[in-house]
This record gives sequence, C-alpha cells and structure tokens, in this order.
Amino acid sequence: MSGEILTDHDLSRANTLGLPCVAEAFAAPHRTPALQALLLQATQQDSPVTVLGGGSNLILPERLSGLVLQPALGDWWLEETPNQVLVHAGAGVNWHTLVMALAADGLWGIENLALIPGHCGAAPIQNIGAYGVELCDVLEAVHLIHMDDAREQVLTPEECAFGYRDSIFKHELAGRVVITRLVLRLSRTPHPRLEYGDLASRVGDAPTALQVAEAVCRVRREKLPDPALLGNAGSFFKNPLVSRETADRLLTAYPELPHFTQPDGRIKLAAGWLIERCGLKGWRQGHFGVHDRQALVLVHFGGGSAAELLDFAAAVAGQVAERFGVELEREPRLAG
Repeated sequence: MSGEILTDHDLSRANTLGLPCVAEAFAAPHRTPALQALLLQATQQDSPVTVLGGGSNLILPERLSGLVLQPALGDWWLEETPNQVLVHAGAGVNWHTLVMALAADGLWGIENLALIPGHCGAAPIQNIGAYGVELCDVLEAVHLIHMDDAREQVLTPEECAFGYRDSIFKHELAGRVVITRLVLRLSRTPHPRLEYGDLASRVGDAPTALQVAEAVCRVRREKLPDPALLGNAGSFFKNPLVSRETADRLLTAYPELPHFTQPDGRIKLAAGWLIERCGLKGWRQGHFGVHDRQALVLVHFGGGSAAELLDFAAAVAGQVAERFGVELEREPRLAG
C-alpha cells in the first residue's frame, strides 16, 4: 500500500554502508498525495521525520525514532523541444538506471555521472558530480514538498545555491523539505566531456553518450568497491578546497600532489592522495577500513556501528591534518 506504515522496520539493507538500523516507523509512498498525507500526519503527531533515498550517502544510527519516509516516486518521462530535452524524474528513480537509459537514447549531459549509486531525489542534496560534470550543470528545476504543511514548491538551480558537494538542502532547507522530482536539461547534440582521467583514451574519437557512460562505469568499477559485496558510501571525504597560499606551501613539499584551480581562485586537492600518502590505504581498525584500491573510500566489513565508523573516520582525518595541515570534511550525512 502506498501509505502503509511499518513499525520497527529493519533498514540495514537500505543503506549502502550496511549499518544496522531500525526505524520506529517506515513508509514508502508511491504517489505525492500519499506522501503529503503522511507528512501532515507526522506534523499533527509532532513526530520527527527522516527522509531516506537510496541510502548511498548516509550514515544511519542504530535506531531512528519517528517516521522514516522513503519516497517511491518511480516515474520518469521526456519533454522534447527543438533545442533541448527536459527529463522529469521522480525522487524514487534509480539514478544510474536513468543515466544509462538516457545515454542509450542518445541524450547528452549526465553520461559522466554513470554508476553513482542512489536515487534521483538525493542527487541535488549532494550536487553529485564526477569526471568534470556536476548535477547543477544540467538541472532545470527541483520539485519539493515542505514537511511542516505539505505545500509544494519548485526551485530553480539558482535558488538551490549549489556548490561543490553542497546545496541549500544541506543548510536552510535541511530537514525541512522532501524532494519529489527533478527536471534535467539534456541535449541530442554530442558534447563529450573527456578531460578528466583517461576517459578520452577509453572511448576513441566521436563516442556516443552510451560509450562514454560505459567507459565511466569501467573506471569506477576498477577503483570502487561494490556496496553489495563490501559496505561503503562511495567517497567518504570531500576533496578539500584550500587557499592558493596553502596549496603553494604543499606543492613546494609535494610537487606531485594532484590539484585543480577553481573559479573562485581556491585550489581543490585530492583527498584520496593525502590519505594514501599518510600510509593509510588498506588500513583496517575493527569493523572498518580504508579501501585498498581507493583511499577516499571507507569500507565496512560488517558488525560495526555508526559511532565506530565516525571514530575511524576522525582518526583518518586526524592523520591528514597532522601531516598536511588540511582538514577533511565528511561527505555522507548523519541521519537523525
């Protein structure tokens, strides 16, 4: 049932880290009116609400009180014009499935974002990005519902206040809205973005959107563990943004340090490189470890808790700060 509420619902398989968690109450509405009714009911009962997407960028505690909502709005459709194609995607649509379907249809714009786990509804929160492309580059609008009164609203990209792995949904609107639908602006005109990594050498001349997406998938599978086999939340730390002065100091000592100048003049550093240079690649402590192929990924071997994970992450970040004087910021959000 669309509005059915389950009690003491197990969420251990609903987060890619595989952390044990039980929801006091859980619902997965398939339609917007059902979602609105559940929100109004929670407001009337003064019950806290936690919104869960695909669980790919989330750290869950052992128990979540109140109501956990996982919008199952799974429809998507195209609105085609002579100059562009608008893609409407419900919050419950699997992001990677959508990317591959659109690339196979010859649509350009999000092929570099293939194999990013999670649902469409979570994509704007993180402003997901990979291989030189961010969601904000192609986003036309975000449809949402306010939790307190269930009213609907549509935000423009400018109103979303996007930044590097950042948005208004992490700040002013954090815990206040539920995203229900994205509108993406894509094109049938080829425009491959191949400047990052070795993508260009993997696809050759004049690739199709699908060929680019498949190449991205191959690269990611070579570097990143499959959450179905080894619990993880993808990149656990943001690539730090530092001042030019800090970057110059580090590059003097470490000329090989990967770095990328940003439009605002700051320099983005490679967090994985910093962690690996600390000798932490493959390091394990208790139930958690640093992945042995990609130091930016923390992995869960089973049996651990959110508190243990956060302590482990703090130890990793502490060693980076001690050696390089650079603070690492966590990417996954802490629920509850």
